[in-house]
Amino acid sequence: MPRGLFITLEGLDGSGKTTQIKRLSTWMERRGLSPVVTRQPGGTATGDRIRALILDSTSTPIAPLAEMALMFADRAQAIAEVIEPALAAGQFVLCDRFTDSTEAYQGGGRELGSAAVLELHRLLCGNLQPDLTLLLLPSLEGSLQRARRRNDRQLAHDGTDENRFEQEQEAFFRRVWQKYREIAAREPRRVVLIEGNLSIDEVHEQIVEAVSERLVTAGHKA
Repeated sequence: MPRGLFITLEGLDGSGKTTQIKRLSTWMERRGLSPVVTRQPGGTATGDRIRALILDSTSTPIAPLAEMALMFADRAQAIAEVIEPALAAGQFVLCDRFTDSTEAYQGGGRELGSAAVLELHRLLCGNLQPDLTLLLLPSLEGSLQRARRRNDRQLAHDGTDENRFEQEQEAFFRRVWQKYREIAAREPRRVVLIEGNLSIDEVHEQIVEAVSERLVTAGHKA
């Protein structure tokens, strides 16, 4: 059985990843591709507990290295429990965030550097690489505003607090944004950069074009 295709979506909170991964999943399902959709942190019972700890704004302050270690603990579990079994079974996997997020947020935002992130990825994740990464980079200011509004609505709706990163200063997010651009420049064959304040439909069109091309390259019908 041919191995499945691993597609990740990246970007700042508020960049539209959640909306676009839902639309991409629907587009693929209509073509009989039935993707496995997951997210990081989270996506497993262990990962959901790590997510609650990392994203809750009331959590005890977490040291940057501990934060990075928790991200990789979540990722290693997701690979073992969800991602690798699905790919081995020939399924398509759509993942909301992967190691690029850790390189951007902890490597860039927390200023831990890319080398440590990439080495941990090699050691703990078997250096598993996405076949395609869709990087959404609308304006920094717009992303932050949308993320904060969304998290406030979620907190009011069901009490889920995922505001911890949104409490950071703008300089933190500028470092994250810049690191994402560095990743895109470093790996242009894997990363498709979709930037600017585009409409939801415009972003979806670019995503479908990129995914269709990668499906054909991998020998699948688009």
